[in-house]
Formats: sequence, structure tokens, C-alpha cells
Amino acid sequence: MPHELTSNDWVLDRRDFLRRCGMGMGGLALAPMLAQRVGAEETHFAPKAKRVVHLFMNGGPSQVDTFDRKTALDEWHGKTLPLDSIATERPTGAALRSPFKFDRYGKSGLEVSELFSETAKHADDLCVIRSMQADVPNHEPSLMLMNCGDGRLPRPSMGSWVSYGLGSENENLPAYVSMCPGGMPIKRTENWRSSFLPGNFQGTYLDTSIEDVREMIENLDHPVARPERRQKQLDLLRQINRRHLVSSGHDPLLEARIRSFELAYRMQSEATDAFDVSREPEPVREMYGGGHFARQCLMARRLLERGVRFIQLWHGNGQPWDSHDDIEDHRRLAGECDRAIGAFLSDLKMRGLLDETLVIWGGEFGRTPVVELPKAGSNKGIMKGRDHNHYGFTMWMAGGGVKGGHVHGATDEFGFKAVEKPVHVHDLHATVLHLLGFDHEQLTYRYSGRDFRLTDVHGRVVHDLIA
Repeated sequence: MPHELTSNDWVLDRRDFLRRCGMGMGGLALAPMLAQRVGAEETHFAPKAKRVVHLFMNGGPSQVDTFDRKTALDEWHGKTLPLDSIATERPTGAALRSPFKFDRYGKSGLEVSELFSETAKHADDLCVIRSMQADVPNHEPSLMLMNCGDGRLPRPSMGSWVSYGLGSENENLPAYVSMCPGGMPIKRTENWRSSFLPGNFQGTYLDTSIEDVREMIENLDHPVARPERRQKQLDLLRQINRRHLVSSGHDPLLEARIRSFELAYRMQSEATDAFDVSREPEPVREMYGGGHFARQCLMARRLLERGVRFIQLWHGNGQPWDSHDDIEDHRRLAGECDRAIGAFLSDLKMRGLLDETLVIWGGEFGRTPVVELPKAGSNKGIMKGRDHNHYGFTMWMAGGGVKGGHVHGATDEFGFKAVEKPVHVHDLHATVLHLLGFDHEQLTYRYSGRDFRLTDVHGRVVHDLIA
């Protein structure tokens, strides 16, 4: 039976209330009200950021070719590096220097490769972490670690935890959106799953290679029925589903499906506007440039303005940054996103959104500073590519309360392994939650007799990254 609320119920923490009512009928009836109950008073402390945009360069961008210059590779090019044996996923050989030029940018003098010259114009806004570490040099577990905090077991994604903790600022749009042009990345929907969290906290996936908004958002429109007719259908479906819930008891899957129907109906007017970048002035569209990633960045800005909490922008389907054959392919890949990222940061600053928006850039790991050797079925054998590297790689953050123009940590002189102030993915997650106002050890959800959290039993907040 529905939980009957009294005035005393409102003293409960919102997350505790949702858990106690099991996301059942009481929670369903109160969804619109709960969606609006957001703000600093519901976090553990005052947040510096209110929303997150994750620019995911899936496949693994090379740190030594982007944001971690290593002049020693020029000297040692073609020679065996004087390092203790470091196991790599595939056979690797001598040092491979970067073919890309680096320059210093901003008052901070941040060194950035020519690949990201537009992004580098915001050098004094970037907080660059050059000492990231993951667990293994394999895509699948590293994607799960970066997205869900665990490389093996099914866990809720970071976006699900954020939307669970903060709620939604707009009941007509999903709190969590994941965009990927041309299909899905490897591990597909597992990257934005809600797992044992209630289903309404999972990410809403969009294939942004589809330019028609009403085709991009699946099942948004009925092919025949008019809006008033669709509302009657939804009302009838809601009544039937609620009767079924009462008779069958708590069913999270059914409740999530009911919510998805209701959200889809509410999205019909607002979503078409939010995702339609043609409504932007021509100078703004020109600033972002063309291509799928530019459209995603512009959509993301429009979604942020409408209260979406967590937005993930994948570079493309599969693992596009996986440059085993030729690192020169990074030039093409960066060319598809650098201008858009620079424009996105400029646009957020101009509109006063960057201060409360945490922007994160990076992949699931980095790449080796040594060449990948020929191996049947792995590469073309041209010996210009790099293997996976989880020992030390680079990510950066901007806005949302981080230190701008700051470099944290370092890899060894060749860029192989983090040797100063290492930051594990668990530490990154703990820091992201801290910036959003949460103690990562207290943002939990009880499931199967245990309190779970994004960082599991790991993670420390890296206070040096916080302004």
C-alpha cells in the first residue's frame, strides 16, 4: 500500500525517504515534488558544482602526445628505455617520440600539444592531472572502472550516483544523458546503467549522428495519435500499471517503466527544443564548428541551461582513440573535437555556467611512450602506434570549483608511470562527488544487506585539485 505522508516525513533525507518507500507508489505519486527538492541543503556540505559534463575520449588518448610533454623521448627515440620491466598488454619496443609540437599557453604556461590548440586557449581554466592510474590495460574493465567504479562487478554508473544524490532540476528532461554518435561504445548500456539503483537514475542514450531530433529520441512521438489522445492513453496505462503494482507488490522494473512512459510524454515538447541546435544563432553554431562532437557540445550547453545534472559526451562508437597502428591518427581525432571543446568552454564562461559546471576530459587510460610491435590480429605492423597504458595517464577538469592553470602530479621522464602524487580513478570519483557537495563515504544505497557507494571501499578526495 502507498506510504501515507505526514508533515514529519519531510524531515527525512530525500535519499533515505526514497529508499524507505522502495520507490513504490508513494514515491511515484510524489515524483514531481521530489524532483524539485534539490539544493545545497540536501548535500553533505555546500557544493562548488551543480552539474557535470564528461567529455569521454573512449579508446585511450596518449598523454605524451596531448597534455604531458616528454622531451626525453626525443633523445631516446628508437632506443630501449632505461626502465625496469613494465608489463604491457601487447608486445612493445623502443621509445617513440611524439610527432606533435607543444607550446605553452596562458599565464600558467601550461604545455599543450598542437592537437588541442583551441582547448589550450583555456589553459588557465584547466586543472590537469598528469598522474592518473587505473587497474588494468584492457578497455572493458577500465571503462567500467571509470564509469561505474568497478571493473568487474555490475555497479551503478557515476552519472546514476550523481542524479540519485542531486535529483533533477527539470522533470521534463532526464537528469542523466549519454550521447554517442554512430552507435554505442564497447560495453554498451553498461556504461550508463543504474544497476541496483532505481531505474529512473540510469542514463538516457542518444545516437547524435541522427540529425532529426524526433528520430534521434526513440519513441518520442506516436505516428498517428494526437497529443490529447496520447495523454488519455498514458492515463489509462498508468491506472492499469498501478493496479498491477498494488496486486503484485513492489516491482522496481515496472515502476521504472512507468516513469519512463511519463518522462517520454513530458519530453515531447521540451526535448525537441533542447536538442534542436538549429535554433541557435548562426554565429554560435559557427563558433562550435561542424561534425557530431560539435553538435553534442552545443546540445550539452542547451541541456545544462535546462537543468540536466550529468551529461556524457562520447567521441564515437567503439573505441576511436585506440591508436595501435599509427599515433598520427590522433591528429584526425583531435580535429573532430578540439574546436568544439574550446567553444564549449568559452560559451559556458560567457553565460556564467562554467563556475557551477564541472567539465571532465579523458579516456579510460592512456598509451605507452614506446612503440607497439607487430602482432597478428592486433595491428597492421607499421610500428607507429602505442599500446594501452594504465600506469600513468592524463585527464583534466575545468570549472566547478577546481584550480585553473594547475598541474597535479607527474609521470616519469618518459611518461610511462605516475611517480608523483598518483590519482587513482577511485580518487577522481571521490573528488568529483566532493565538488558536488557529497562525502563519497556517505552517499550510499543499501542493497542486498550492504551499503554500496561509487568508490566501494576505496578513494580519497584530492584536495590539491580544489580551488
